[in-house]
Amino acid sequence: MTDIVGNRTIPGVLNEMVSLHSDKPFVLFEDQYEQRHSLTYGEFHDKVLRLGQVFHQAGIQKGDKILLHLPNGMDFMISWFAITTIGAVMVPTNILSTADELAYLLEHSESKLVITEDEYVDKFSRFQQQLSGVFLSRSKGTAPFGESLDQLIDQADPLAMEVSISSEDLAAILYTSGTTSKPKGVLITHANYLFAGEVMSKSLRLSPEDRVMIVLPMFHGNGQYYLAMPALMTGASIAITEKFSASRYFKQAKRLNATVGSLFAAPLKMILKKPFEKEDAEHNLRLIIFAQTITPEQLHQFEHQYRVPLRQIYGMTETIGTPLMNPLDGFYNNLSVGRPAIGYEVRLTDENGLEVEDGEEGQITVKGVPGRTLMKGYFNNEDATNEALKNGWLHTGDMARKNPEDGLFYFVDRKKDMMKRAGENIAASEVEDAINQHEAVFESAVIGVPDEMRDEAIHAFVVLKDGYALTERELIAFCEGKLAKFKVPEAVHFTKEFPRTSVGKIQKHQLKHTISIPRG
Repeated sequence: MTDIVGNRTIPGVLNEMVSLHSDKPFVLFEDQYEQRHSLTYGEFHDKVLRLGQVFHQAGIQKGDKILLHLPNGMDFMISWFAITTIGAVMVPTNILSTADELAYLLEHSESKLVITEDEYVDKFSRFQQQLSGVFLSRSKGTAPFGESLDQLIDQADPLAMEVSISSEDLAAILYTSGTTSKPKGVLITHANYLFAGEVMSKSLRLSPEDRVMIVLPMFHGNGQYYLAMPALMTGASIAITEKFSASRYFKQAKRLNATVGSLFAAPLKMILKKPFEKEDAEHNLRLIIFAQTITPEQLHQFEHQYRVPLRQIYGMTETIGTPLMNPLDGFYNNLSVGRPAIGYEVRLTDENGLEVEDGEEGQITVKGVPGRTLMKGYFNNEDATNEALKNGWLHTGDMARKNPEDGLFYFVDRKKDMMKRAGENIAASEVEDAINQHEAVFESAVIGVPDEMRDEAIHAFVVLKDGYALTERELIAFCEGKLAKFKVPEAVHFTKEFPRTSVGKIQKHQLKHTISIPRG
């Protein structure tokens, strides 16, 4: 495979684009109160260099990790690029994560500094002494500790020192839930980000006149890989909203003059569920890419009602770009995940690693170069890395089949014991671990049940210890203190015993048959 990245880096590309488009808008942000802010390429670069100097003064060195616990916004973007400018490593986290969940991420990632907001700073109170600093975005001076990020940037001079950075250097660790109880840290290099930018910009046919719109949480790879980096690589601009709103999506797209968007199936369904307003079809969006299951009726209604074409894609944090996607031109079918995209070779394999025949189900495996076209590996997890990356092939654990007639790939099932709720990957074992911490619980099993709006609802089956009593509401409340909101079960079913295999393994597929009407 031809290397389209070379030894370029994120700060190097930003420097190039600043030289070409210094006075052009680069990032536009609309907060939850519909207040809008914008920075040109030149203004953005100046803030990046000033924050880089702040990091340097805080003792952050090349390779150090900085944890971002921020909602979507200008400060996320500035922090991300400033981190890469000094050769440090970004660790973005979900603002819904609890203090206990963040404790693991902080320790495992070896983060030395945290950037968050007043609303979330208490989650880090027990780690204050071990951190080089806590910087507060949009701080109004009400937090018990931490320094105002805005003030630090305003008072700093632009970074003068030059840090030697290679395309092979680590740029971020993106944590993603796996089949184990703890999230895995996906290692992303500068080359990975630039490869995603090059490939996706060509696949989406981006030009400097485009403006991508990011509404999904930016700690995800989605907004970083599929929209932000392609915009940077082409000299386009980026519109960001603080959070997704079904009722405001197209109004925001119009206000921000966006041309390309990215959504999951759940947000698409949420938009369709709200009352249709005719003015929402008046916008400049020329394309929305999406992932996950949606019905033919919903596809037709969305495209017809809102007058914007959709294209389904397939990708994961580990694949960097989208190895499968429906093309903008020629034959496509949005019920499929398309064909192999630019820069990717994809095959479906059986449990022995052999390619299956067209029409048969097989595991999606993607060929590439770790650290350049595929993730570099998992942070401090050699076993998981070796299991996923074998002889230049990434084994995704996702199942699909290839239609022999049209050559399109059709997604079949997700990783074993994985659930997908409104775009969030959730490991069943992680939820089970939390439930099992309750003193009344003897054993639990968690499954995903089809949900029309959010892809899957989380149902927990629980066996209580002898002599203990517990209600569904009590256990859900217990989980709310242990897990992020999107991981908390919607329903709890108490049972005397579980169906098991001959070796004692719980047969989760049989549990689904005991639920007559899925919730949602």
